[in-house]
Amino acid sequence: MAYAEKYQSLLAQTYDDVYSVIRDPSGDVAFYVAQAAEVGGPVLEIGCGTGRILIPTARIGIECIGLDSSPEMLALLLAKNPPANLQLVNGQMSDFDLGEGRFQLITAPFRVLQHLLDIDSQLAALANVRQHLAPGGAFVFDVFDPKLEIMAQLVVPEGDGSAFTHQGYEMRRYDSVRRDLSAQVQSVTFRYDGGPPDLQGSTEIKMRWYYRYELEHLLRRVGFSELTFYRDFAKTPWTSGGEIVVVARV
Repeated sequence: MAYAEKYQSLLAQTYDDVYSVIRDPSGDVAFYVAQAAEVGGPVLEIGCGTGRILIPTARIGIECIGLDSSPEMLALLLAKNPPANLQLVNGQMSDFDLGEGRFQLITAPFRVLQHLLDIDSQLAALANVRQHLAPGGAFVFDVFDPKLEIMAQLVVPEGDGSAFTHQGYEMRRYDSVRRDLSAQVQSVTFRYDGGPPDLQGSTEIKMRWYYRYELEHLLRRVGFSELTFYRDFAKTPWTSGGEIVVVARV
């Protein structure tokens, strides 16, 4: 419960304001909306959070379902008065059941799969995604591309942090990292400063990093055979050093 309270008060409440600064410049929103426009609906977004990508997708008139394990995130999304063609489900990516062969497009934006820390959970989630795809459907997701010179740093202390504005407060989020090279898992501590008392303090998340050919192996194990890899959201063919953006079909 202590983790859930911190998650709600720190990560969830400040999510939109932090990532409008950190993530929006990547162009990921336009990329995922374009993917939905190309294939049509219905669309399932796994790890939809506060709707940063899902709401713009629904606003182009496509039937959408958002899945997230955090009730706090989903409540913040609902508070935005989303379109009527958007439904929300509280659940885990490895065991949700929304109807076999239902979705033309399933997405997992902004590193959602990196919250799966071991091979069993990774394969369970990917197999579940495949089961929910309609014939000819696509699974589209992104993860960060691990740079070896960075990942070799086992401990990364706080730097200057990221400045953002939240409810009129000029806040800053400081990040520090500890890495377990054997497990390919990094623990990231977020510390928030400058806001109201209930939005100051620290919380931690764990993220599993993947290498490009490791992802290909996992996807092929559950039956995906047509795989396209990009290094950014402008669809530049993959080379190391950018993102890993994947379009997978059966």
